[in-house]
Amino acid sequence: MPPGIQFRPELNLIIWKPHGILDEQVVNKILAFIRDEEATSNANELRFTDTTGLTEIDLNFRYVFHVALYRRLSRKGRPSLKSAFLVEGDAFAHYFKLHALLTDHSSLHVKLFKDEKAAAKWLNIPLESLQLV
Repeated sequence: MPPGIQFRPELNLIIWKPHGILDEQVVNKILAFIRDEEATSNANELRFTDTTGLTEIDLNFRYVFHVALYRRLSRKGRPSLKSAFLVEGDAFAHYFKLHALLTDHSSLHVKLFKDEKAAAKWLNIPLESLQLV
């Protein structure tokens, strides 16, 4: 399991709180983890990513585009899921906005939030469940 990840089976929720630099290597690890989880179950239908621990993002448009396309295709014909991204500042927001835009009108419902309370409400889970334990 990649660092900063937790699966809450009672809520069908995967929480990811990356820290430091977000680059292709880090994203590839989380994608592999999600691929493996989704291969074994349709139950994990909620995602929460807290990006506030990031200090830098080293990704380009092409890579973000390919990740979004991969996620669209990997979810085709599968139940929909909600993916909430906590993004406090504008410095990194465009990466996650691009992902949300490119996965729009698919079974992935991606939304960005500036506070955890709004994300928890949208995911329909208790606020305290967004904390890693």
